[in-house]
Amino acid sequence: MDPEVPTLPDPDAPPSIAQRFRGFLPVVVDVETAGFDARRHALLEIAAVIIRMNADGRLVPGQRLACHVLPFIGAELDPRALAFNKIDPEHPFRDAVSERDALRQVLNPVRKAVGSQGCTRAILVGHNAHFDLGFLKAAVERTGYKRDPFHAFSVFDTVTLAGLAYGQTVLAKAAQAAGLGWDDAEAHSAIYDADKTAALFCGIVNRWGELADPPGG
Repeated sequence: MDPEVPTLPDPDAPPSIAQRFRGFLPVVVDVETAGFDARRHALLEIAAVIIRMNADGRLVPGQRLACHVLPFIGAELDPRALAFNKIDPEHPFRDAVSERDALRQVLNPVRKAVGSQGCTRAILVGHNAHFDLGFLKAAVERTGYKRDPFHAFSVFDTVTLAGLAYGQTVLAKAAQAAGLGWDDAEAHSAIYDADKTAALFCGIVNRWGELADPPGG
């Protein structure tokens, strides 16, 4: 019997995001909360942007997911946090859902995207990413949500990436330095911040790719 011959990558195959990040699918997540303690303070908004790779091998923001979240029973609401993000948890038009339903609405599509892209796990991309991951994991634990698609502790943090690329660590300043613009009136909503973080992440990774493999190089 002939020895098994390893399968080589097909040079004509379209670029795959699964190969770019060692099987991880980057997904931008932003949360708005009623404080800094993931176990005590309420999760009020969650948004996600699934990153995809186009036919040219460039990263682009893909599917957007977002919902308003009802505070869990016994959650604390820090007035200073609410004044900062300007969220009224009791506003009649918030159209908020329970944490369990919010996780279903956001994480189920992420899990499907992981499978459809040939990846093994999602990896959270965020600005101060461990803050967002902490609130996400706390909600998963509280609700008993099964099959969380995100890596337990690894993240891509755009604070670090933006500090390297632009010398800026604040999201608003990093977005402006990257030419993405910034609207203070829209900031601190989960979907707006997730959109800007996704554009920032894609831009930095694409820029690195151009430096590493310049056109015509």
